[in-house]
Amino acid sequence: MYINGPFTKENLEGCLKELAKEYKKRGRGTPAEMILVGGASILINYEFRNASYDIDASYESPAIMKEAINAVGDKFGLPNGWLNDDFKKTISYTPKIVQYSEYYKTFSNVLKIRTIRAEYLVAMKLVSGRQYKNDLSDVTGIVYEQQLAGNPLTYEMIDKAICNLYGNWDNVSNYARELLIKILACEDLQALFIELSEYEKEAKEVLSEMIKKNSTVVKQDNINDVIAETLEKKRQREEQ
Repeated sequence: MYINGPFTKENLEGCLKELAKEYKKRGRGTPAEMILVGGASILINYEFRNASYDIDASYESPAIMKEAINAVGDKFGLPNGWLNDDFKKTISYTPKIVQYSEYYKTFSNVLKIRTIRAEYLVAMKLVSGRQYKNDLSDVTGIVYEQQLAGNPLTYEMIDKAICNLYGNWDNVSNYARELLIKILACEDLQALFIELSEYEKEAKEVLSEMIKKNSTVVKQDNINDVIAETLEKKRQREEQ
């Protein structure tokens, strides 16, 4: 199986099966656990997102696991870091995700895979809150599919998840808070999902142009504000 393109639920499962085999050889059968977060967790649990370009995870035995990850990458023609734990360096990471994850599947009787429960996945996406990624459209998709499944999310559930993971809402931007309220009250989540996805795509293009121009305006703590301001100026020019 050579993977030329994004991950889907199907080829991700194939990679995890192979990863378990490679880990088993190196770990001599010692059980390991991995928690899939972000896009990977969405791929496994929902239908609205059918692709992801990298896999974020938290895992044990990092040295052995990284060897196994690299072996799978070589076998399937995947880029370095196709599965990584870099998200641990981001604002959305907290070690508490372990206790709020849920069991998904065990591969080769050695690698136990867990994913993130709905309201906790929303909480992590809200804290991340990147307008140039899929964070807020993902929140919309999760809320929509939970409604369809008869397990709707409420503000109280999400509030509890954020407080359980992070203690408070301090790391959630005003933009993300206001959008969450809009999402939970929205009667046409499919239309809102499309609207947010298009905005995120446009924001990503704006950020890419700024990076190409080596803009010194963009910094990690103001990136969303700069993108929003740039897009607003662009729309004003188009309306003139």
